[in-house]
Order: sequence, then C-alpha cells, then structure tokens
Amino acid sequence: MMTQLTLASWETIFHRTLMMAQGTCSVAEYQRMVTEKAAAMQASSLALMTGRGQAAALAPYLVRSRANAKRLRGG
Repeated sequence: MMTQLTLASWETIFHRTLMMAQGTCSVAEYQRMVTEKAAAMQASSLALMTGRGQAAALAPYLVRSRANAKRLRGG
C-alpha cells in the first residue's frame, strides 16, 4: 500500500509541478490540492479514532492520489 501511495503521489507531484512551471495550473487545481488533503486527513483521522487500523488510515490518501494521477495523466 505504501509503495502504491508513493508512486501515485510522485506522479501527481510531477504533473502538478509541470503545470505550475508551464503556467497552466488552474485556480481550481490549486484549490483541489488543499481541499483533497483536508478531506483525506479527516477520513484518515476518523479511521484511526475508530480503531480501524493503519491500512484504513492510509486508504483515503491512496484513493485520492491514484485518482489524481489518473486524471492528470489524461486517462
């Protein structure tokens, strides 16, 4: 799970950094960067507080990072 999260995160960071460097990163994308992390942290905290374990705590980050990587690569 950590490997998948790392790879998806790297891909997302690569695409977003490229968009920033090219000046094509939209306001909506910047907002998404903030709101998705807050939502993932909230879901992760809830998983930890309810004793669902480490995998459940990482899952919100993995789901979002995979979705971002796929969306940003255009597929």
